[in-house]
Amino acid sequence: MKAVMKKKPAKGFELGDVEVPEVKDGELLVKVKATSVCGTDVHIWKWDEWAQKRIKTPRIIGHEFAGEVVELGKGVEGFKKGDMVSGETHINCEHCFQCRTGNGHICENVKLRGIDVDGCFAEYLTMPAGTAWKNDPKIPLEVMSAQEPFGNAVHTVYSGKVAGQTIVVMGCGPIGMCAAALCNATGAEKIFVVDINDYRLGLAQKLAGNSSSITLVNAAKEDPVKAVLAATGGRGADVVLEMSGIGECLRQSFKMVRAGGRVSILGVYSGEVPLDVTDGIVFKGAIVNGVNGRLMFDTWFRSAALLRSGKVDLSRIITHKFNGLDKMDEAIEVMASGKSGKVVVFP
Repeated sequence: MKAVMKKKPAKGFELGDVEVPEVKDGELLVKVKATSVCGTDVHIWKWDEWAQKRIKTPRIIGHEFAGEVVELGKGVEGFKKGDMVSGETHINCEHCFQCRTGNGHICENVKLRGIDVDGCFAEYLTMPAGTAWKNDPKIPLEVMSAQEPFGNAVHTVYSGKVAGQTIVVMGCGPIGMCAAALCNATGAEKIFVVDINDYRLGLAQKLAGNSSSITLVNAAKEDPVKAVLAATGGRGADVVLEMSGIGECLRQSFKMVRAGGRVSILGVYSGEVPLDVTDGIVFKGAIVNGVNGRLMFDTWFRSAALLRSGKVDLSRIITHKFNGLDKMDEAIEVMASGKSGKVVVFP
């Protein structure tokens, strides 16, 4: 089969021929029908400091996908040939303390698809059946493939109250766009979306149905802290969702959240971030929570329900589609340019 791989420790990917993986007990063999590009894939393609520390070559990349079950390993129940599935990126061990207490998404022995084990930028992949999600066949393939990052937004947004709240979304990649739309669909009173990319700010507005509840803030042109404080009479936002992974944005989050407010952090930072913990968290009595992936599988059920309801239409932010794994470099470059929403490749 064809597969997109990080064959050597250097910038870029290579398209190569590898054996179709053999399905083992408890696994599914899936023919990949669509796969989406994630910011993590861009980091690996660029071979930045994080990727150099984490990825062991050779590795088939990719973790967002939709595909058809073509073979079942021994002992698999609940699936059949022909089922359309997507998959949880976090492959948990099912026996550590975290897994046995309902926290498989933060498993002590977790392996990540496309990072620690081979991924889905390929014609076929095998996966533990316990990480598979059976899709509603009515959902378009490209939307099926984008459910995993959508789930990040769902998990972050619903980590606390949303309805009637003033919410700030820091960072407007595809997950931030989804977060803004979710806040709007769930009845947030005011939503500030902060980024330095006008193109992506516009996509966030579009995904949320051009709602009047949303205020776009270009942080390259105005101070987002001042903008939020001015709009809230100096009190600050009830909720800040930090999705940028930029240290300055995290510091601003604690300056703009109100006393007793919530800061939910999904962003991943390249190093340590100095914070004013005393004034920004302690004296404010701020609620802070880190968000890692999706709750398995609570978030997937919520995400599927939201998509079925039509309250969030992910197709609005799928801006580029490519046919063929040989187009993966082009897809990655488009994603890295910032002039895209979600980018989907059909193998």
